[in-house]
Amino acid sequence: MSQDVRSMVTAELARRLVAAQFPRWADLPIRPVALNGWDNHTFRLGDTMTVRLPNGEWYAKAVDKEHRWLPYLAERLPLPIPSPRGMGEPAFEYPYHWSVYEWIDGEPSTHDGIANDAAFAKDLANFLVALESVDSTDGPEPGQHNFFRGAPLDVYDDQTREALVRLRDRIPVELATEIWETALASAWERTPVWFHGDIATGNLLVRDDALAAVIDFGTSGTGDPACDLVITWNTFRGQAREAFRAGVGLDEDTWARARGWALWKALITDAFGVLDEIFGDYRR
Repeated sequence: MSQDVRSMVTAELARRLVAAQFPRWADLPIRPVALNGWDNHTFRLGDTMTVRLPNGEWYAKAVDKEHRWLPYLAERLPLPIPSPRGMGEPAFEYPYHWSVYEWIDGEPSTHDGIANDAAFAKDLANFLVALESVDSTDGPEPGQHNFFRGAPLDVYDDQTREALVRLRDRIPVELATEIWETALASAWERTPVWFHGDIATGNLLVRDDALAAVIDFGTSGTGDPACDLVITWNTFRGQAREAFRAGVGLDEDTWARARGWALWKALITDAFGVLDEIFGDYRR
């Protein structure tokens, strides 16, 4: 079982790490961000940077990947993405590598704010098309570093089947099983493409009511882009959904797998409840 360090990650720990390993920034104030994710604790470092400390071994696997690939991707994408400023090392009993990034201005998008916003959906589709068009040669393949995003869906078949059993009295199991098996019936048979892996409202920053940046590439990699389409069901509605689907322009089999990803996430969230339990079997 990987070590979980959530309880020890504080602004004071971040201050000590920065002071010891990046003394040129030691005098800058450090404060928590308003909204933290599950995978990492993030702190503001002065006005122009952030400190990002992984909360577990699996999340720490993404640090090297991000430092290697984000600068490469940033030059080829139409919107800002995180820009690494420095990689920290384990210290003060904190066991993982960690990162300093440039701060990107913007507010996390909200479900209510973008659910019917076709322009937002079109801008996001354009971003994903650009991401998928970046040369993926030697890019990171699906694996533990990104919870197997971009891999064939059967990696989560056992877990999904268990969730269907647990929820058999609460959902239309026959329909859900049909959706899942349709998703399993195809695979991405083209050259692997870049994907983000966690296209969700909290990772999409807005300014002036428009998509301004895409953050948190910890689950990124190269493979099947179907996992990037889940927002179609959990956020977009009406014209926004239509604009997103038209803008992405992928084939029907990919949309079927995307629906499978959306179903998997919904099932396990409901059936298992706690994210730490959801990924427990895959962290050993």
